[in-house]
Amino acid sequence: MNWWDDALHRATAEVVLAGALGGLIGVQVVLRRLSFFTMALTHATFPGVVAASIIGVNIMLGGVVAGAVVALGVAALTRRRGQDAAAATGVLLSAGFALGAALVATQSGFSRDLSSFLVGSILTVSPQDLLTTALVLAVVALVLLAGARPLTQIAFDRAGAQASGVSLGAWDIVLLLTIEVVVVTLVPAVGTILALSLIVAPAAAARLWSDRLAVITALAVLFGIGSGVAGLWVSTQWNVAAGASISLTATGILLVSWMGTRLRMRAGLKRVPA
Repeated sequence: MNWWDDALHRATAEVVLAGALGGLIGVQVVLRRLSFFTMALTHATFPGVVAASIIGVNIMLGGVVAGAVVALGVAALTRRRGQDAAAATGVLLSAGFALGAALVATQSGFSRDLSSFLVGSILTVSPQDLLTTALVLAVVALVLLAGARPLTQIAFDRAGAQASGVSLGAWDIVLLLTIEVVVVTLVPAVGTILALSLIVAPAAAARLWSDRLAVITALAVLFGIGSGVAGLWVSTQWNVAAGASISLTATGILLVSWMGTRLRMRAGLKRVPA
């Protein structure tokens, strides 16, 4: 039997790729404090994914289109004075999910299970899903590598980056759209709702262990992969939903890291210096 014919083998490969992808983009999300935006984006992506499934086109296309509209809208709001971007983003949390649920309700005998969009269905991933995740991982890595300097400058000193000639608006859009693509790519593994945990938790945990960007990135990828593999193992052993298991594992790693930080502080130890 071909290795790819085994659903568990495909699922294992997918969680490794998805964990690395979530950890990689998660570093920028944590440094830029975009966790709330990312959560709203997962909800805003939901109706696009459902609509694409109803129409019969690739769900990634629908999710990217829906999320891109939201990402560009938020980017535009943040550049206008007097506009509360946080409030607008918050409204999208409920509006996006409500629209997706409404689309599902209009389809009698809808062929796709709603929960598969919300919490993923890792054991049903196809070789095409794996190829997509691998390609997105490579593209995201190249984008972050190419924009490492300006993105880091903006994350740590936005005013200074602007003064040095960095195009804040352009790089904001690049990052927001990159986050959106990652969110949609993670749908087969952990769904639209639980994608947030695989993006934020590993990076937040890594941030607790070091102040050096290279170390944070390496740890975030390691924690992301570890969350995926361990969560999948727990899922297969105790018949727990894989997406929920992966999400809880990532949260557990964050909790352990936080406890480790508290213990180091009591012992008088410090994180790896910048």
